[in-house]
Amino acid sequence: MKLHYLASLTLLALPLTVLAIEPGPSSKAQQETEHWLGLQVSGQAASPTVQQATFAERELALQRLLESKKFAIPEKFDEDSAGGGSGGSK
Repeated sequence: MKLHYLASLTLLALPLTVLAIEPGPSSKAQQETEHWLGLQVSGQAASPTVQQATFAERELALQRLLESKKFAIPEKFDEDSAGGGSGGSK
């Protein structure tokens, strides 16, 4: 019983380990990514020209949306009908 409580306490404390990571970018690539995301959020690099989709582009987007609704989402994923990817082991 004591082991049960100890294991539960350990699992509850796991999210607190995230607090040990120092805030801020850890690499040059992460710094650049955060910079680009900041530009996107602030709109500083946005074009002053408003872009509008043509009728044909809007029609194609609508057709893609309608096509995606034709197939119902299955309640269970059948592994036999998977796409044959090489990820994972069986």
